[in-house]
Amino acid sequence: MRFDVFTLFPDILTPYLESSILLRARQRGLIEVYPHDIRAWATDRHHVTDDTPYGGGGGMVMKPEPVFAAVEGVLGIPAECPVILLTPQGRRFDQSTAQELAKHPRLALLCGRYEGFDERIREHLVTDEISVGDYVLTGGELPALVVVDAVSRLIPGVLGDPDGAADDSHASGLLEYPHYTRPPEFRGWGVPEVLLSGNHAEINRWRREQSLLRTLHRRPDLLENAPLTAAEKGYLEKQSQLRTRANADADADADAEADADVEAGSNMDNGTDAEE
Repeated sequence: MRFDVFTLFPDILTPYLESSILLRARQRGLIEVYPHDIRAWATDRHHVTDDTPYGGGGGMVMKPEPVFAAVEGVLGIPAECPVILLTPQGRRFDQSTAQELAKHPRLALLCGRYEGFDERIREHLVTDEISVGDYVLTGGELPALVVVDAVSRLIPGVLGDPDGAADDSHASGLLEYPHYTRPPEFRGWGVPEVLLSGNHAEINRWRREQSLLRTLHRRPDLLENAPLTAAEKGYLEKQSQLRTRANADADADADAEADADVEAGSNMDNGTDAEE
Protein backbone atom coordinates (compact mmCIF):
# COMPACT_ATOMS: atom_id res chain seq x y z
CA MET A 1 0.00 0.00 0.00
CA ARG A 2 1.21 3.50 -0.79
CA PHE A 3 0.79 6.67 1.25
CA ASP A 4 1.52 10.11 -0.23
CA VAL A 5 1.82 12.73 2.51
CA PHE A 6 1.73 16.39 1.46
CA THR A 7 3.24 18.71 4.05
CA LEU A 8 5.32 21.83 4.58
CA PHE A 9 7.54 19.92 7.02
CA PRO A 10 8.40 16.47 5.63
CA ASP A 11 11.28 16.03 8.08
CA ILE A 12 8.77 15.71 10.92
CA LEU A 13 7.61 12.38 9.48
CA THR A 14 11.01 10.76 9.01
CA PRO A 15 11.93 9.66 12.58
CA TYR A 16 8.65 7.83 13.13
CA LEU A 17 8.68 6.17 9.72
CA GLU A 18 12.24 4.94 10.22
CA SER A 19 11.63 2.91 13.36
CA SER A 20 9.86 -0.20 14.59
CA ILE A 21 6.98 -1.79 12.70
CA LEU A 22 6.62 0.84 9.98
CA LEU A 23 10.33 0.63 9.11
CA ARG A 24 10.18 -3.17 8.78
CA ALA A 25 7.00 -2.94 6.72
CA ARG A 26 8.68 -0.48 4.35
CA GLN A 27 11.81 -2.61 4.10
CA ARG A 28 9.70 -5.63 3.18
CA GLY A 29 7.78 -3.66 0.56
CA LEU A 30 4.44 -4.00 2.34
CA ILE A 31 3.93 -0.24 2.52
CA GLU A 32 5.42 2.78 0.80
CA VAL A 33 5.32 6.24 2.37
CA TYR A 34 6.30 9.26 0.26
CA PRO A 35 6.46 12.67 1.97
CA HIS A 36 6.05 15.58 -0.50
CA ASP A 37 7.18 19.10 0.39
CA ILE A 38 4.43 21.47 -0.77
CA ARG A 39 6.97 24.32 -0.93
CA ALA A 40 8.61 22.61 -3.91
CA TRP A 41 5.54 23.52 -5.99
CA ALA A 42 5.53 27.22 -5.04
CA THR A 43 6.59 29.27 -8.05
CA ASP A 44 7.77 32.52 -6.47
CA ARG A 45 11.37 33.18 -5.44
CA HIS A 46 10.69 32.73 -1.73
CA HIS A 47 8.47 29.64 -2.11
CA VAL A 48 5.56 31.27 -0.26
CA THR A 49 2.76 28.87 0.59
CA ASP A 50 0.56 31.04 2.82
CA ASP A 51 -1.00 34.51 2.86
CA THR A 52 -3.22 36.75 4.98
CA PRO A 53 -6.97 35.94 5.03
CA TYR A 54 -9.44 38.02 3.05
CA GLY A 55 -11.72 39.91 5.40
CA GLY A 56 -9.04 40.28 8.03
CA GLY A 57 -8.36 38.27 11.15
CA GLY A 58 -5.36 36.63 12.73
CA GLY A 59 -3.15 33.91 11.33
CA MET A 60 -2.16 32.91 7.82
CA VAL A 61 -4.00 30.74 5.32
CA MET A 62 -2.41 28.14 3.06
CA LYS A 63 -2.63 29.25 -0.58
CA PRO A 64 -4.44 27.08 -3.12
CA GLU A 65 -1.89 27.29 -5.97
CA PRO A 66 1.00 25.28 -4.46
CA VAL A 67 -1.32 22.79 -2.78
CA PHE A 68 -3.22 22.05 -6.00
CA ALA A 69 0.03 21.90 -7.96
CA ALA A 70 1.60 19.46 -5.49
CA VAL A 71 -1.34 17.08 -5.26
CA GLU A 72 -2.15 17.15 -8.99
CA GLY A 73 1.53 16.91 -9.92
CA VAL A 74 1.94 13.70 -7.94
CA LEU A 75 -1.50 12.12 -8.27
CA GLY A 76 -2.66 13.38 -11.65
CA ILE A 77 -6.00 14.94 -12.61
CA PRO A 78 -8.27 13.62 -11.32
CA ALA A 79 -6.61 11.74 -8.49
CA GLU A 80 -7.30 8.01 -8.59
CA CYS A 81 -7.13 7.60 -4.83
CA PRO A 82 -8.74 9.28 -1.81
CA VAL A 83 -7.26 12.70 -1.03
CA ILE A 84 -7.73 13.17 2.71
CA LEU A 85 -7.46 16.49 4.51
CA LEU A 86 -6.37 16.17 8.16
CA THR A 87 -8.52 18.70 9.99
CA PRO A 88 -10.41 19.01 13.31
CA GLN A 89 -13.50 19.66 11.18
CA GLY A 90 -13.38 16.19 9.61
CA ARG A 91 -15.18 12.99 10.53
CA ARG A 92 -13.80 11.23 13.58
CA PHE A 93 -11.07 8.70 12.84
CA ASP A 94 -11.58 5.34 14.54
CA GLN A 95 -10.84 1.67 13.92
CA SER A 96 -13.70 1.24 11.48
CA THR A 97 -12.35 4.20 9.49
CA ALA A 98 -8.91 2.59 9.44
CA GLN A 99 -10.44 -0.65 8.16
CA GLU A 100 -12.29 1.29 5.47
CA LEU A 101 -9.13 3.08 4.31
CA ALA A 102 -7.07 -0.12 4.36
CA LYS A 103 -9.12 -1.39 1.42
CA HIS A 104 -7.50 1.20 -0.87
CA PRO A 105 -4.15 0.50 -2.55
CA ARG A 106 -3.16 4.16 -2.19
CA LEU A 107 -4.02 7.11 0.04
CA ALA A 108 -3.04 10.78 -0.13
CA LEU A 109 -2.89 12.73 3.14
CA LEU A 110 -2.86 16.52 3.16
CA CYS A 111 -1.36 18.19 6.25
CA GLY A 112 -2.35 21.72 7.17
CA ARG A 113 -0.49 24.45 9.02
CA TYR A 114 -1.19 27.97 10.28
CA GLU A 115 -4.84 29.07 10.38
CA GLY A 116 -5.92 26.48 7.83
CA PHE A 117 -6.53 26.00 4.12
CA ASP A 118 -8.08 28.18 1.49
CA GLU A 119 -11.64 26.87 1.30
CA ARG A 120 -11.26 26.08 -2.41
CA ILE A 121 -8.89 23.27 -1.43
CA ARG A 122 -11.69 21.68 0.59
CA GLU A 123 -14.29 22.22 -2.10
CA HIS A 124 -12.39 21.20 -5.22
CA LEU A 125 -9.34 19.08 -4.32
CA VAL A 126 -9.86 16.82 -1.32
CA THR A 127 -12.30 13.92 -1.31
CA ASP A 128 -12.47 13.32 2.44
CA GLU A 129 -11.73 15.09 5.72
CA ILE A 130 -10.59 13.28 8.85
CA SER A 131 -10.09 14.37 12.45
CA VAL A 132 -8.14 12.38 15.04
CA GLY A 133 -10.00 14.05 17.91
CA ASP A 134 -11.72 17.13 19.24
CA TYR A 135 -8.59 19.17 19.86
CA VAL A 136 -6.28 21.39 17.81
CA LEU A 137 -2.66 20.56 16.90
CA THR A 138 0.04 22.72 15.36
CA GLY A 139 -0.16 20.84 12.07
CA GLY A 140 -1.52 17.80 10.30
CA GLU A 141 1.68 15.75 10.40
CA LEU A 142 0.92 13.92 13.66
CA PRO A 143 -2.63 13.03 12.52
CA ALA A 144 -1.19 11.81 9.21
CA LEU A 145 1.19 9.51 11.08
CA VAL A 146 -1.72 8.24 13.17
CA VAL A 147 -3.59 7.32 9.99
CA VAL A 148 -0.53 5.71 8.39
CA ASP A 149 0.18 3.65 11.51
CA ALA A 150 -3.41 2.52 12.14
CA VAL A 151 -4.04 1.60 8.51
CA SER A 152 -0.67 -0.12 8.04
CA ARG A 153 -1.33 -2.45 10.97
CA LEU A 154 -4.28 -3.88 9.05
CA ILE A 155 -2.22 -4.82 6.00
CA PRO A 156 -1.42 -8.56 5.99
CA GLY A 157 2.16 -9.26 7.01
CA VAL A 158 2.87 -5.92 8.69
CA LEU A 159 2.43 -7.33 12.20
CA GLY A 160 4.42 -10.34 13.32
CA ASP A 161 1.29 -11.96 14.75
CA PRO A 162 -1.22 -12.58 11.95
CA ASP A 163 -4.05 -12.20 14.46
CA GLY A 164 -2.52 -9.19 16.22
CA ALA A 165 -4.63 -6.54 14.53
CA ALA A 166 -7.82 -8.55 15.09
CA ASP A 167 -7.11 -8.71 18.84
CA ASP A 168 -6.41 -4.99 19.27
CA SER A 169 -8.75 -2.73 21.19
CA HIS A 170 -11.64 -1.52 18.98
CA ALA A 171 -10.89 -4.08 16.25
CA SER A 172 -13.88 -6.18 17.37
CA GLY A 173 -15.82 -3.20 18.69
CA LEU A 174 -14.58 -3.87 22.24
CA LEU A 175 -11.58 -2.88 24.32
CA GLU A 176 -8.81 -5.45 24.48
CA TYR A 177 -8.42 -7.88 27.39
CA PRO A 178 -5.58 -7.51 29.98
CA HIS A 179 -2.11 -8.87 29.20
CA TYR A 180 0.44 -10.48 31.53
CA THR A 181 3.98 -11.78 31.07
CA ARG A 182 6.82 -13.15 33.24
CA PRO A 183 7.38 -13.23 36.16
CA PRO A 184 4.25 -15.04 37.40
CA GLU A 185 4.42 -12.99 40.60
CA PHE A 186 5.70 -9.44 41.06
CA ARG A 187 5.61 -7.64 44.42
CA GLY A 188 2.91 -9.99 45.54
CA TRP A 189 0.73 -9.43 42.48
CA GLY A 190 0.08 -12.64 40.61
CA VAL A 191 -1.06 -13.61 37.16
CA PRO A 192 -4.61 -15.01 36.83
CA GLU A 193 -4.42 -18.78 37.19
CA VAL A 194 -6.38 -19.42 34.03
CA LEU A 195 -3.57 -17.92 31.93
CA LEU A 196 -1.12 -20.41 33.43
CA SER A 197 -3.41 -23.41 32.97
CA GLY A 198 -2.65 -24.20 29.33
CA ASN A 199 -6.39 -24.66 28.72
CA HIS A 200 -6.83 -22.54 25.60
CA ALA A 201 -10.61 -22.80 25.56
CA GLU A 202 -10.78 -21.43 29.10
CA ILE A 203 -8.17 -18.78 28.29
CA ASN A 204 -10.20 -17.60 25.29
CA ARG A 205 -13.38 -17.52 27.40
CA TRP A 206 -11.61 -15.52 30.14
CA ARG A 207 -10.18 -13.07 27.62
CA ARG A 208 -13.59 -12.51 26.03
CA GLU A 209 -15.18 -11.92 29.41
CA GLN A 210 -12.43 -9.50 30.41
CA SER A 211 -12.82 -7.65 27.13
CA LEU A 212 -16.55 -7.33 27.76
CA LEU A 213 -16.03 -6.17 31.35
CA ARG A 214 -13.33 -3.65 30.46
CA THR A 215 -15.56 -2.16 27.78
CA LEU A 216 -18.53 -2.06 30.15
CA HIS A 217 -16.53 -0.23 32.82
CA ARG A 218 -14.43 2.10 30.65
CA ARG A 219 -16.25 2.64 27.34
CA PRO A 220 -19.87 1.49 27.70
CA ASP A 221 -20.77 3.57 24.65
CA LEU A 222 -18.95 1.03 22.45
CA LEU A 223 -21.34 -1.75 23.45
CA GLU A 224 -24.20 -0.15 21.51
CA ASN A 225 -22.68 -1.21 18.18
CA ALA A 226 -20.51 -4.17 19.23
CA PRO A 227 -21.42 -7.58 17.72
CA LEU A 228 -22.56 -9.52 20.81
CA THR A 229 -24.24 -12.88 21.25
CA ALA A 230 -27.39 -13.24 23.35
CA ALA A 231 -25.33 -14.93 26.06
CA GLU A 232 -22.84 -12.04 26.11
CA LYS A 233 -25.64 -9.50 26.39
CA GLY A 234 -27.02 -11.45 29.31
CA TYR A 235 -23.60 -11.59 30.95
CA LEU A 236 -23.19 -7.83 30.60
CA GLU A 237 -26.66 -7.18 31.99
CA LYS A 238 -25.84 -9.28 35.04
CA GLN A 239 -22.49 -7.54 35.54
CA SER A 240 -24.13 -4.15 35.15
CA GLN A 241 -26.69 -5.03 37.83
CA LEU A 242 -23.94 -6.27 40.17
CA ARG A 243 -21.99 -3.07 39.64
CA THR A 244 -25.05 -0.91 40.28
CA ARG A 245 -25.73 -2.83 43.49
CA ALA A 246 -22.10 -2.52 44.62
CA ASN A 247 -22.15 1.23 43.94
CA ALA A 248 -25.40 1.58 45.90
CA ASP A 249 -23.90 -0.34 48.84
CA ALA A 250 -20.77 1.82 48.73
CA ASP A 251 -22.90 4.98 48.70
CA ALA A 252 -24.92 3.70 51.66
CA ASP A 253 -21.74 2.93 53.60
CA ALA A 254 -20.39 6.39 52.82
CA ASP A 255 -23.64 8.02 53.97
CA ALA A 256 -23.62 6.01 57.19
CA GLU A 257 -20.00 6.98 57.86
CA ALA A 258 -20.82 10.65 57.20
CA ASP A 259 -23.81 10.48 59.57
CA ALA A 260 -21.60 8.96 62.26
CA ASP A 261 -19.05 11.74 61.82
CA VAL A 262 -21.79 14.37 62.13
CA GLU A 263 -23.16 12.71 65.29
CA ALA A 264 -19.69 12.47 66.82
CA GLY A 265 -19.09 16.14 66.05
CA SER A 266 -22.41 17.09 67.61
CA ASN A 267 -21.55 15.19 70.78
CA MET A 268 -18.20 16.95 70.98
CA ASP A 269 -19.89 20.32 70.55
CA ASN A 270 -22.20 19.44 73.45
CA GLY A 271 -19.23 18.46 75.62
CA THR A 272 -20.37 14.82 75.91
CA ASP A 273 -18.63 11.51 75.29
CA ALA A 274 -20.04 9.69 72.28
CA GLU A 275 -20.01 6.42 74.24
CA GLU A 276 -22.16 7.73 77.14
